[in-house]
Amino acid sequence: MDATARKQRVEELGDELYEAMRARRTLSPLTERWPEITIEDAYHVSLRMVNRRVQGDGEKIIGKKIGVTSLAVQEMLGVFRPDFGYLTDKMHYPNGGPMPISEQLIQPRAEGEIAFKLKKDLKGPGVTNEDVLDATEYVMACFEVVDSRVHDWKVKIQDTVADNASCGLFVLGDEHVDPKGLDFPNLRMRVYKNGVLLSEGLGSAALDSPLNCVSWLANTLSEFGISLNAGDVVLSGSLVPLEPVVAGDEMRLEVAGIGTASVRFT
Repeated sequence: MDATARKQRVEELGDELYEAMRARRTLSPLTERWPEITIEDAYHVSLRMVNRRVQGDGEKIIGKKIGVTSLAVQEMLGVFRPDFGYLTDKMHYPNGGPMPISEQLIQPRAEGEIAFKLKKDLKGPGVTNEDVLDATEYVMACFEVVDSRVHDWKVKIQDTVADNASCGLFVLGDEHVDPKGLDFPNLRMRVYKNGVLLSEGLGSAALDSPLNCVSWLANTLSEFGISLNAGDVVLSGSLVPLEPVVAGDEMRLEVAGIGTASVRFT
């Protein structure tokens, strides 16, 4: 496939994913219809999809995310390396408030994470965990509610990268904590669903530490000429298994030493 045909294919698939998201319908996996699609191709498909949201719908990019970092999530999805995508302002919902998943998402799954708020740019290659600590203003508890525009979550790494890392919606906790001095691998998370303890996880579940996740993301994005920017929110990956959710569910999480986050699904 020559460069012109590849560019056209990228734009077609990005448009398909955008339209599927807006219509709340799923598509067959991109990797079945374009078997030779590379991760670089997939990233450009994602950019096309995100640009439709920014240019057509007036959304603003406010950060980035890394996903598929924990073994539990990797085994659940059958994807064994992290993915990455963009966050927009329309994905963000207030802590403790309602989140209209029945109006906006297709096959949502909730996961508990630690979010980073940056005060300095991070641009790879060569970003270290010390660089991440130095660039972080504060960290927060976070619920990310991922979604897939691919039927039944039948994804390979190229599918989820193309689908903007299966971004859905997210909630950030109200407590803001200085990351310096935190023992990230041993941070303990407890997640509750409808008042019952659902799962527990440690920071080490995400590439051995959420700091590793953010440095990996900065260095990986640098391959595409992209940086993590001052003011960005960075979601660093789930510490617990993904949990399917429906309207009427309520979830709450606690991260020892950081704080809480909660969400009501409508």
